[in-house]
Amino acid sequence: MQPISHLAQRVLKLDPPLTRDVIVQRDLRMPMPDDTVLLADRWAPRSGGEGLPLVLVRSPYGRRGPVGVQLGRVPAERGFQVLIQSVRGTHGSGGVFDPMRQERDDGLATLEWVVEQPWCGESVVLVGASYLGYVQWAVADRLPPQVKAMIPNMTESALTLEFLRADGLSLETPFTWGVNNALPEPTGVLRGLAQMRRKQRALDTLPLSGADVAATGQRVEYIQDILTHDADSPRWTGLDHRHRVPEAAVPVSSVGGWFDIFLPGQIRDFQALQAAGRHARLTIGPWTHANLDNTPTRELLSFGLALARGERPPERAPVRLYVMGEEAWGDFLSWPPPGYRPQRFHLQPGGALSTGAPADSAPDRYLYDPTDPTPAVGGARAAGGGRKDNTKLETRPDVLTYTTTVLDQDVEVVGEVSAEIWFRSSRPFADVFVRLCDVDGRGRSVNVCDGLVSLSGADKLSRATVRLWPTAYRFRRGHRIRVQVSSGAFPRYARNPGTGVSPATATATELRTADQEVFHDPARPSAIILPMHGAR
Repeated sequence: MQPISHLAQRVLKLDPPLTRDVIVQRDLRMPMPDDTVLLADRWAPRSGGEGLPLVLVRSPYGRRGPVGVQLGRVPAERGFQVLIQSVRGTHGSGGVFDPMRQERDDGLATLEWVVEQPWCGESVVLVGASYLGYVQWAVADRLPPQVKAMIPNMTESALTLEFLRADGLSLETPFTWGVNNALPEPTGVLRGLAQMRRKQRALDTLPLSGADVAATGQRVEYIQDILTHDADSPRWTGLDHRHRVPEAAVPVSSVGGWFDIFLPGQIRDFQALQAAGRHARLTIGPWTHANLDNTPTRELLSFGLALARGERPPERAPVRLYVMGEEAWGDFLSWPPPGYRPQRFHLQPGGALSTGAPADSAPDRYLYDPTDPTPAVGGARAAGGGRKDNTKLETRPDVLTYTTTVLDQDVEVVGEVSAEIWFRSSRPFADVFVRLCDVDGRGRSVNVCDGLVSLSGADKLSRATVRLWPTAYRFRRGHRIRVQVSSGAFPRYARNPGTGVSPATATATELRTADQEVFHDPARPSAIILPMHGAR
């Protein structure tokens, strides 16, 4: 196994380990209060492993292969022992996997079992990304004293609920996740590619309630739930752990990405910790959900290991942000950082964008056709996201663009971004999608952040308030700031059929085109609001 150890060291860019001689105890049996047995693997140095600080990982994604190497072997070679548990109903653990519903009770029972084991020692650190981070929040208010730190990455305490906003149904991420959990792991590259193509085609299914069958050949309860129940539905009772966040009494280090699907909720959780006076820090890099670098591992080996040993972790600012455009890290005291004030950039006639008051002008118009929906290009997506060239997207007739003149100095934007778009549709149901872009000296337009809101009563002129993803970005001198306005980003968001019919119903097969209007005049001043350093 030593070649794997050396490979992991190179790939993760880590210092040499304390030892490469580790052992794995497979399929440890962990009884739950209802007599269901969950399985776990324990990684430890062959010599002296008992009593070392313990990393606890609870996962639905298995315990072997790359998961075992990165989460098990790497920490076990560097001062920890590790326990990786398969959650209920996954990879040999008993019971039925009912996503997120069993993690509170099973998580508390797991902690109780772990601290009673003779090899456990006096220190436990909770670690993991995405679902593996969510399970940490599920127990954060009832941690035993042995738990010394939490390191939740690319995650948040309510998880699915951000996708289910009544004013904007995210489709691609929860659908793909539900399908992946319903399908067996593909064997072979060709079968994997075929499975991927089938999932992508299934998103075009009408009615959308049949997309799970199109992708998997069977009904998938989780997918049916996301189509049927919005975030306020009682169906999701017990899955929201936001109220537990301020009660987390141990230090928490969160790692997120500017294009991660869970970023707004992760920032919300950090703010709740800071407001409660907890020891918390936040790191956000230029990552998507699928391409995080070695930062969480480094946090575990510095922040986590120090606390597990009763030491102070290395000093740093509470907030560390990768400022895109500048391509450099910056340290800040809080989120949002102090010193950044909102500056309105108004949409202007002729596709202009400026801080000046909007001029008298007629509205801009475009046709939105849900049979040829405006595509998602980059952005906050589980796969295929991040910074992408938007030049081709901006040539579509259903995408409006508004652009500043060439900047004569750098403009730094750090914080929460929003837009106010005066809008009217020929249909009572419509979406407004707004994207902030950076246009370089060659004319290449790259996405920075974006957001969508779904409107009812859209056939009446109204001001649509759009919450974009948070960001930290430096627009360089010689570049231009651009805003896109459209009515979709499919399949990241479900296409709006213009009918108001729930996508879960069997009759949701009709797609209606819509004539859209965007207003930008003194009485209806559409604008994007950017938190800028030094703005007045």
